[in-house]
Amino acid sequence: MIYLDNNATTAIDPAVVDVITKVLSAGPANASSQHAVGRTAHGIIESAMQTIAKVLDTDFSLPGGPRLIFTSGGTESNNLALGGIGDPTQPLVVSRIEHPSVLAVAQAQELALAQQSAGRSVRWLDANSDGVVCVDELQAKIGSGSDQASLVSLMSANNETGVIQSIDTAAEVCRSVGVPLHIDATQSIGKLAFGLSNIGASAVTFTAHKFHGAAGVGALWLDGGVTLNPLLRGGEQQLASRPGTEPVALIAGMAKALRIAETTLDESAHHTSKLRNHLENELCDRFSDIVVHGKLAKRLPGTSCLSFPGTDRQSMLMALDLSGIACSSGSACSSGSSPPSHVLLAMGISERLVESALRFGVSRFSTEQEIDLAIDRISNVYRRLRSK
Repeated sequence: MIYLDNNATTAIDPAVVDVITKVLSAGPANASSQHAVGRTAHGIIESAMQTIAKVLDTDFSLPGGPRLIFTSGGTESNNLALGGIGDPTQPLVVSRIEHPSVLAVAQAQELALAQQSAGRSVRWLDANSDGVVCVDELQAKIGSGSDQASLVSLMSANNETGVIQSIDTAAEVCRSVGVPLHIDATQSIGKLAFGLSNIGASAVTFTAHKFHGAAGVGALWLDGGVTLNPLLRGGEQQLASRPGTEPVALIAGMAKALRIAETTLDESAHHTSKLRNHLENELCDRFSDIVVHGKLAKRLPGTSCLSFPGTDRQSMLMALDLSGIACSSGSACSSGSSPPSHVLLAMGISERLVESALRFGVSRFSTEQEIDLAIDRISNVYRRLRSK
């Protein structure tokens, strides 16, 4: 199988497996226990946090400064941020192309407000045809006075198109009016240079399995002075912000994966963009009607969203699967039910192109030989299906 679904999850790096295995093999590890075994586990987490701090340019040693909350992944981190930061009765600002874990929270808040129960109004930012969120509308969406939004949540790069968003501009706007900004950096961290100290955000989400770590662990970074209301109750771990026994081995693995991503960042970006461009260019040369979404915008180096007019995305997906190509028809968190891409719809893409769109994602483990084979197999499938 040629794996081209690296925006959904990535293959775990063997070096990360070694770290996780070493910690698990050492025996029980509960960082909250006061005995020697517990102190050792706590030390492993502290060491991992130092590594993460160094890679992401932040400092967890400052009194009242930034802190890191470990979670089960990006979805939990996003839910924790949207549910725990800012006044929950004041408006929330999000874009129409966010990940389902953000959209679902926003939509649930809208529904609760409509039903006159606990909830809040949501103000939606549009995206242009290139897939870039219209941050020039942000200040107006935030509002002022008693009607001012209490939180803005935006992704740094889109998980379907790979389009990189204008987070710096959004941060400037939010800082100027004193409204916290949450950034979902799930697709960016580990693929692009990302420093937390000067980004201007109040909270940032990331997760290990997007940069060759293990699934099941992620984090929410909080800037100094940011108050977080917990979603879970029942323990004092992580200053009661996220109770529950920390997964020590997975945390150590995430730090290792992040460190590897940093040291290979430039090489990986060059490698993946070369493979992605080869895939797109060759397919477009063979079939002039194929459409590359977000092509005119800055994109993640390994992400490609293509429409194959004259076919149905589900038929293409299944045929490619049978041909040994793993890709997706949208976000992995919603592709199981196969709704049309909300991202492409928000971009104003025609139904014909939305219904024939697939996402391909390469990683630093992808090879030129795999891409050449994939081009031929995709071409054969497309040629066969569009002729029906």
